[in-house]
Amino acid sequence: MTKYNRLRLLKTFMVAVATAFLLSCTSGSQSSEKASAEEAALPETATAPDFRISLAQWSLHNSFFGPPIKDWAWFGKMLNESPDSLLRGELNPDDFPAIAAGYGVNVIELVNTFYFSKANDKAYWTAFKAKCDEAGVTVGLIMCDALGNIGDADADARTKAVENHYAWVDIAQFLGAQTIRVNAAGQGTAEEVAANAVEGLKKLGEYGASKGINIVVENHGGYSSNGTWLAGVMKEVDMDNVGTLPDFGNFCIKGGPDGCVEDYDRYQGIADLMPYAKGVSAKSHNFDENGNEVDSDYLRIMKIVKESGFKGNVGIEYEGTQLSEDEGIKATKALLEKVFQSL
Repeated sequence: MTKYNRLRLLKTFMVAVATAFLLSCTSGSQSSEKASAEEAALPETATAPDFRISLAQWSLHNSFFGPPIKDWAWFGKMLNESPDSLLRGELNPDDFPAIAAGYGVNVIELVNTFYFSKANDKAYWTAFKAKCDEAGVTVGLIMCDALGNIGDADADARTKAVENHYAWVDIAQFLGAQTIRVNAAGQGTAEEVAANAVEGLKKLGEYGASKGINIVVENHGGYSSNGTWLAGVMKEVDMDNVGTLPDFGNFCIKGGPDGCVEDYDRYQGIADLMPYAKGVSAKSHNFDENGNEVDSDYLRIMKIVKESGFKGNVGIEYEGTQLSEDEGIKATKALLEKVFQSL
């Protein structure tokens, strides 16, 4: 073979090797890009956890209101006459977004009684939304109290109670929240209150639907703390945006000065309400030396929650006295995180 032919053969070989290398790189790059595109196209729920911890503002109610409230009749009177005068605590409800972020929580659950004078103050809520954005938190729901009884026996009073909630539905929509929590209270027999609550919830549910907002009822004393009763109300309402907010600890049907005299089994109650749940409230009071809540078996409850198919927010709601509110929030968060890992 001549020197010329050897050089030509070598040149051809080098070109072939270079071409193969470039094709390999291009193919690898395209495969990588394709994989990245496919991964990006996956829905968020494919990798997102089933549960996200939120923080209920009521966990800090003493820090906002000041001295513990013992006379609730007086509180209700003051709430209507001078609501801002009740805010005598060391913390300001205006700062709740930043406070929650400080606990590593980015979903908050507001309580309307901390903002009772702000129901129609658009400027206030514009500024509050900016604080949420700055803190990197979103509003999940607004808990509404002291607006009248959704199941009131008087038709006019029931209508007024329903309409009193409209402003908070509007606020929830403005803040980007999904839900408001209401109370299905009323007067009369269980059957009478249920019928009136169904009527009130349907009307409020219709308004909520027009704004893209869920209406949920918490087991919150009286008939509503009977899981069978509240599940029956939900079945009768039968609306996609009307559901429940199961609370781990609010299953006292009748209470007295010495405590609960009739309660509903909390585990059965959670099971009753989960088919209609649009959120979960992790009520806590006291903890043992291992960090477990002494009244509620969190793991047992969260297994019921998971088996129901629910995926969404689980809200810290500390109401204990042995720990400070700050310590109680941290203890509840730590317990939820431990339980989530065990599921």
